[in-house]
Order: sequence, then C-alpha cells, then structure tokens
Amino acid sequence: MKVLKNFIVIAVAIFCASSASASRIMLPMDKVQKNHLKSYGIAYWVLDKNLQVEWLLNYRGGSFSLPFSETIEKECVIRGVTYEIVSESDYSSILEHISRNDVNQEVIKLEVAPKVAIYSPKTKLPWDDAVTMVLTYAEIPYEVIYDQEILSDKLPKYNWLHLHHEDFTGQYGKFYGAYHQTDWYKKDQENMESIAKEFGFDKVSKMKLAVTKRIKEFVIGGGFLFAMCSATDSYDIALSSENTDICESVFDGDPLDPGYTNKLDFSKSLAFQNFNLYTNPMIYEYSNIDRNPAMGDPNIEESEDYFLLFEFSAKWDHIPTILTQNHERIIKGFMGQTTAFKKDLIKNDVIILADNKSANEARYIHGTKGKGMWTFYGGHDPEDYQHYVYDPKTDLNLHPNSPGYRLILNNVLFPAAKKKKQKT
Repeated sequence: MKVLKNFIVIAVAIFCASSASASRIMLPMDKVQKNHLKSYGIAYWVLDKNLQVEWLLNYRGGSFSLPFSETIEKECVIRGVTYEIVSESDYSSILEHISRNDVNQEVIKLEVAPKVAIYSPKTKLPWDDAVTMVLTYAEIPYEVIYDQEILSDKLPKYNWLHLHHEDFTGQYGKFYGAYHQTDWYKKDQENMESIAKEFGFDKVSKMKLAVTKRIKEFVIGGGFLFAMCSATDSYDIALSSENTDICESVFDGDPLDPGYTNKLDFSKSLAFQNFNLYTNPMIYEYSNIDRNPAMGDPNIEESEDYFLLFEFSAKWDHIPTILTQNHERIIKGFMGQTTAFKKDLIKNDVIILADNKSANEARYIHGTKGKGMWTFYGGHDPEDYQHYVYDPKTDLNLHPNSPGYRLILNNVLFPAAKKKKQKT
C-alpha cells in the first residue's frame, strides 16, 4: 500500500511538472488587468533574460504570452500584475482563433530587450517627464543622455530614444516671457551656452541643430525615436530652419533673419510642412502646428477633450497595430506646450494613429525615415490635464491602468519586434 502511495505521489509530481513545462503565463491586457503599466515591465524583464515574449495583438487588449516558470510567476505576484496560467492545448486554441482571416488579431514575437535612452538635461528643471516616470514605475531600465553624449557619438549604442520636453530651436523653451528672471531659467541658459562653447559652437541654436541632425541620422540608420510635447514640433522646426536664423536677439545675441520664412526647408523635417513660426519671444508657442486658443484657434473644454485610437489590420499593418494596443479606444485628452498637430500641416506619408475629429487635429502620429521609425505624441502628462511649471509630478501608483500612459509603453517595446518579417 505504501509503495502504491509513493507511486501516486511521484506520478502526480511528474504530471504537474510536465503540465507546467507545457503551459504559458498570460498577462491579460483587457480590463481584467490590475496593473497594465507594470505588465510591460514584466514583458521587458522576460526579454532581458533572453526569453521570447509573444504579443497577442488585439487579443484581450493586446495581451502578452510568456514562457512558464515559477520565477516569472513569482515576479508577477511581486509586481502586482494579473496573470493567468494557460495550458498548451488552450493556448493552441487561442492561436488557432487568432490565425483566422476574419479575426483582426495577430501574434508578434518579441525577441530582444531594447536598450533605452532618455534625452534629458542633467540639471533640475521645474517640471517632470511622463516617459521617465512611466519607465521608472514599470521598472524598465534606461540611461539618461544629453547633448554631450550625442555630440560624442554615443547615440548608436541605443535602440530607442525618447526626447524629453525639449526645445531644439535654441529659444530656451519659449519661456522667456514668463520666466526669464527666474534662477532656473538663467541656470539653464548658462548650462546650454557652456555646452555649446565646449563643443565649438558660438550659439546654442547651432549646437541644438547639430544634435537634431545626429538624432535624424540615428533614425535613418535604424533607430527608434519617440517624442512628446514640445520635443515634437520644435524638433521639426529646427530641421527645417537649418539654413536660416529664427531666434530673436534675447536668445542668441543677434536679430533673426528677416527672410527666414522663405528659407524654411520642409523637405528636411520628419512630420510637418508648410507651417508658420511664432518668433516673438513673449509668445509661449513655436508655430501654428499646435492648436492654441491664445493664437485664435478654437478652444476645447476639458469635458469634451478626447481622442480616438484608430483601428488597423493586425495581420497586415503590424506596426500601427502595435502602437495602438489598449484596453480603451477613446482616450481622455491632456495638454502640453504642444498639445496636438493640425492635420493640414502633417505630411502625406505620416500615419495618424489617433485624432480628435471635431478639432481636425491629430494627437498621435508615426512615420519612417530610412531604416528607422519615429512616433510623436502630443501633450505633456496623460494623467494631468494641464500640467504647469512647478506642479508636482504624477503619482502613477494612482493610475496603474492609464490608457494614455500605455501608448508610451507600446513604443518602448516596439523595437523588440523590429526583426519580424512584414507581410507584403
């Protein structure tokens, strides 16, 4: 009897072990998930251990399928991420369902954890950066680089680059009117001028142009670029104004080029064309790319400010489908120095991922350049409607299921799928 009992125990143990080895850990990304943001961190953590992750596009909000191990299961518990154990047979049924031609879903294999860089000043400024905050919260590692590292040719060591709230035109964020007497503004200007001098530039605007062009080369060579808020339009403005001076004397010590309008070269920009610049130092805006009620554009009340994520073909349009994975299709709007992009100023080859049709503006756009890709996302903080200078940073512990922040993390994991062969 004792022998029989031992046999049963051994058999059960073997069965459980074989069952576990043939199972998958599913991170559901629909509304069942307790912490969507940390789920991306789990997926990155698994990739960083040289294990493969499968991203089930449009399946339950864009769920992740991970190889089973007790270590991974324990990590999900520690980070408070909802997970499900799926048997091999059940997972085969899921894959069979996804493969049907009448189902707008697809499986994308993520292979390598991308090396992430945040382009951000080393000095403290009185505002925070949404991408830095969500990467930290999701426990996705990153390195901070700035002009010195880019001008020293260190950018190619990374796969993915985020542009912090930044001004690439050399106008110090257009903060002159309200803040040029503050200590932080003066210190930022001194720091920028010091870096420019260190690298042999007589103007900050010329240094920023050199940085902008290095970033463009990074994209052309196969890098992934993500920018939010003022880093979107100021980046393109800097590229297009390479052959002229758009800075007033309070920024660079000499007058702007009176003929700058006719010298803008829109063939050099990534996303925008045919825009007009606001060069007055007292105006807190770069151009008419952005909607700005203070400049005569229509105002949208917060209660009516939403944008819609477009739906793409998962089986044919992998890239925009990846970038729009979410448990919500309608996202509440949020403002920034650059909030939105007027559609009539967006280049024809740019993909609009989300828009506010009533205002005829895009909020989330994507494009390719050379071997690489870029994504621009309007607004400053997805969970702070109107973030002001000196406002406290958002506590993401209060927003673990933020659909607006999810869009950022879609972009972070996106490079892991870059080797996926696209259908033709």
